[in-house]
Amino acid sequence: MVVRKRAAPPTPWSKNLAEPTIDESAFVHSFSNLIGDVQVGANVLIAPGTSIRADEGTPFYIGASTNIQDGVVIHGLEQGRVLGDDQRDYSVWIGKNTCITHLALIHGPAYIGDNCFIGFRSTVFNARLGHGCIVMMHALIQDVEIPPGKYVPSGAVITNQQQADRLADVQAEDKHFAHHVVQINEALRVGYHCAENAACINPIKEELNLSTNDTKNVNINPNYEESVGEMSLNPEVREQVKSLLLQGCAISTEYADARRFKSKSWLSGGLIDAKREDQVLRQLQAALAEHTGEYVRLIGVDTNARKRVSETIIQRPGDKATVTTTSAPSYSSSNGNGKVAISSNAGGLTADVVQSVKSLLSQGYKIGTEYADARRFKSKSWQSGASIDSQNPQQVIQHLEACLAEHSGEYVRLIGVDTAARRRVSETIIQRPGDKAPTTANTKATSNYTPYSSGSAVATGGLSAEVVQQVRSLLAQGCKIATEHADVRRFKTKSWQSCSPVESTREAEVIAALEGCIAEHVGEYVRLIGIDSVARRRVSETIIQRPGQKTAAPSAVKSAATSAAPVSNRSAVSSSLDAAVLSQVRSLLAQGCKIGTEHADKRRFKSKSWLSCSPIDSSREADVVAALTACLADHAGEYVRLIGVDPNARRRVAESIIQRP
Repeated sequence: MVVRKRAAPPTPWSKNLAEPTIDESAFVHSFSNLIGDVQVGANVLIAPGTSIRADEGTPFYIGASTNIQDGVVIHGLEQGRVLGDDQRDYSVWIGKNTCITHLALIHGPAYIGDNCFIGFRSTVFNARLGHGCIVMMHALIQDVEIPPGKYVPSGAVITNQQQADRLADVQAEDKHFAHHVVQINEALRVGYHCAENAACINPIKEELNLSTNDTKNVNINPNYEESVGEMSLNPEVREQVKSLLLQGCAISTEYADARRFKSKSWLSGGLIDAKREDQVLRQLQAALAEHTGEYVRLIGVDTNARKRVSETIIQRPGDKATVTTTSAPSYSSSNGNGKVAISSNAGGLTADVVQSVKSLLSQGYKIGTEYADARRFKSKSWQSGASIDSQNPQQVIQHLEACLAEHSGEYVRLIGVDTAARRRVSETIIQRPGDKAPTTANTKATSNYTPYSSGSAVATGGLSAEVVQQVRSLLAQGCKIATEHADVRRFKTKSWQSCSPVESTREAEVIAALEGCIAEHVGEYVRLIGIDSVARRRVSETIIQRPGQKTAAPSAVKSAATSAAPVSNRSAVSSSLDAAVLSQVRSLLAQGCKIGTEHADKRRFKSKSWLSCSPIDSSREADVVAALTACLADHAGEYVRLIGVDPNARRRVAESIIQRP
């Protein structure tokens, strides 16, 4: 390996011509640039395309087991230093076990502590990050000191100390994620070193060549079809093998005894190097014979994406013949028109789930499954179930029943996939721990919701009549509907997460999807989003569920898409605003000003660090009053103030406190 490193150039402020110092155990890719006094610690990985220049600000320190990923730039100003953990001055200090991910910019003076994570394209300049901080993607950290163990959400701009002090703490799942990235890059470092060491790489190459030759020397039975038919592998396994090979996937096996099966600690049976179907089937048969009395599963691997695309159990203890993850079908006979009718309670699946499967298949979508135990469900780290390649409703129902049986006591969800657009169109939880029969949580397919008449004011499924009316109004305007959710921590930092996409424009299906999102995220904030698909912008944001609420209620409206009363109907205006506030709103709107709101608890009020409420884009008095009322409800027990903004001069013309604790 030829590392591209050079001495610092002579400059008016430095003529020491210092060169990088790199520990022998570190791996520095030859396509990276290191210039000047850069100290690289043990077991560091510096990936291709990085630029680390200690030619202006100097020196730099990179601690042990840290990884600097592709495209990272590290530079420093000539003036300004930070105090490193060794009590010396540095332009840039990066601690141990830290991840600086793709395209991040670290510009000195900067200090980043141990066990930190800096996300893609994030920037740290003239700042100090304590140990254990996690900065997500596209964030800016400047001119601040962030206390240890703080979480910076994606897109955050932290440029004053008040913002830094109110950041949320890092959660356990965040720490696990950062630790996982460190482990992955440690494996990469070892692999890169091995690839450059003949003593390490030659045995691997010889093993690969040997396995290839062994495969070529296998005697092929000319009576291929007959010999395959004699195998104990059933037709569905053979069909799955054929399908995986046609997709260019690699095939491997894993096995586990009863104890390992319960703890999901499978052992690898090795990769099957053969590409011919008969050879693969023979090796599978050999694997089954070798692990008689154990669980054996078939793995399909997409070698380009380097990920698993299917996992199918093909043998269980006590099986006389190898079986797949499917079970016997439970369907009724022909319905009289020559088509097979699926029983509405097949295998314990509800009629809604069966109808959802039929609807998705009729639209040409593929069906998949995912499962999670209680811990994984909380962290949203679902695991993929066995691949379902069939478009036959009977076979799909079979697979679903088998998946539910295999993951009894866990969460299981049904996935609808648009293969042409390569995206999910539906996510439906069909089993929860303790369920006797799976229940539907969130689906794009038909639900039990009954559409209302145009004048109906009756709510359904926990949605208020006002929310239903807003959905109807948005759909009538040609808008698309979406949903987002956030726990209390994410709500405070405004880092909402998207629910499953709502592709339908039918009112019944949209309502069903909203109810599903609410059911899936009980105890969290959920908001309804209206999107102008032509202008590609949001026109409405409404909170329809809050923690502790039994019935979701609208909160902050961002458009004229609500059912607010006309301006002329003064009696319809919320009574929570007094006459003086209403008069000020009318006056500001008459002057062409925009209205905004801010809130603060007692601590923030004393330090004058107000936070913005949801923006108000409408200039209709009814909409503005509705939004003000919603902000007051959102922040009961806090200070709330009304802001008047002159859009031409881009300055505030009014600030009035309209609520006090």
